[in-house]
Amino acid sequence: MVTTRDDGDTATASDAGAGRRLRVFFLPSFARGHLIPQTDLACLMAAARPGEVEATMVVTPANAALIAPTVALAAAAGHAVRVLRHPFPDVGLGDGVECLATAPAQDAWRVYRAMELVQTSHESLLREHRPDAIVSDVPFWWTTVVAAELGVPRLTFHPVGVFPQLAMNNLFKMRADIIRMSSAPGTVVSVPSLPGKEITIPVSELPSFLVQDDHLSKSWEQIKAFQLAGFGVIVNTFVDLELPYCEEFSRVDARRAYFVGPLAQPSCSTVHRGGDSDVDCLSWLSTKPSRSVVFVCFGSWAHFSATQSRELALGLEASNQPFLWVVRSDNSQWAPEGWEQRVAGRGMVVRGWAPQVAVLGHPSVGAFLTHCGWNSVLEAASAGVPVLTWPLVFEQFINERLVTGVAAFGARVWEGGTRGERAGEAETAVPAVAIARAVAGFMERGAQRDGVEASARDLAGRARAAVDENGSSWRDIHRLIDDLVQARASGLPEERPIKA
Repeated sequence: MVTTRDDGDTATASDAGAGRRLRVFFLPSFARGHLIPQTDLACLMAAARPGEVEATMVVTPANAALIAPTVALAAAAGHAVRVLRHPFPDVGLGDGVECLATAPAQDAWRVYRAMELVQTSHESLLREHRPDAIVSDVPFWWTTVVAAELGVPRLTFHPVGVFPQLAMNNLFKMRADIIRMSSAPGTVVSVPSLPGKEITIPVSELPSFLVQDDHLSKSWEQIKAFQLAGFGVIVNTFVDLELPYCEEFSRVDARRAYFVGPLAQPSCSTVHRGGDSDVDCLSWLSTKPSRSVVFVCFGSWAHFSATQSRELALGLEASNQPFLWVVRSDNSQWAPEGWEQRVAGRGMVVRGWAPQVAVLGHPSVGAFLTHCGWNSVLEAASAGVPVLTWPLVFEQFINERLVTGVAAFGARVWEGGTRGERAGEAETAVPAVAIARAVAGFMERGAQRDGVEASARDLAGRARAAVDENGSSWRDIHRLIDDLVQARASGLPEERPIKA
């Protein structure tokens, strides 16, 4: 198999012995929320030990374009970060559509299918180039088998925190009970065997694979078995955000656990991290008072209905608060007629991709209305910005429990109605009046606001301490590199048997 590097040179197996650098290959799945933090990790490892680590991102052409600015910045700093391109599987998507963020909602299944079909390419590529270590995304369980064949470490990269991972692991063990209870509306389950306070969640808010059969429910045990059989697990989190859960995760879910976040650090990111951004919004923010703006963003692949988009627009208008709202570039029915003219000056809309880390770090941002995707949760905590939670899919409802109940730096947008990701289980839309009330109330000074602001500021300080020299995440990055160097020098320690 022939692949090309970012400099256009042909990469072959003869590269395997070149130099003394530790050659680490990174294989992200086809989602921006996975691709971007894994690129950050590659750059961070190369920067942590200049001259000792060579990081190679193994990606498809369109996804390579998304990470190009970050890789270029690392290369300009003299760090050994490379890109190795391979073809995107043919699953019937248009040219350049290679991740969930750019695929139409009805074609998301095609992206998941591509994540399965890429196995052959991955296996061929890894055998050809023979890296010293492999860091691969959760769905790419087969890299554990290839790594064992090559005699090199395979580490699973988790862009999601350990709190939701432990919750989903433990709930999966009672999946038969959950399915049986799912027919009764309003059923609530308690997450078993979690350290700390009790966590409860309605069945309607659980990820679909826990409630019904899908591709993930069929592969969950296989993914976990190969994760445990591998060298270790890398998680984008920091210990002080999830302290009791990190300890439990290290005990039950990984041979070696490395907590290396927050990977998105303003000092090493650009406004074009993850794609071409609308940088004008940063200038607009600079015209607003300190901590006055509500930042509204629901991630790169959430799809709102036209009805919900209009309710959100009317709610933001009625709140009378300044706001910066990011909408998908393919959403043409997001606001009522005349709405933009009515909110001009007070509100700004960004279509497409926004520089989220830079926005959250801007002093004018006082709150973040978010879907509770893990990257957004972690970036808000790192920036010290209080959160208004509006989860939509998968583990986001579980993440919300960490934000509002454990770390306590946020509050729900809506307490009424039934929420959930599956058709027929959730209310048709969160009404504008509820949105307006939540946004206005959250921005007003008072006991709730003071409490979440204090928690957010404390988390920001702890996040900075974690990545500073000798902080917990700094130590884990260096421990990770030391462990991989030792594994290369002495051969892998005895591996656990792989049980599919």
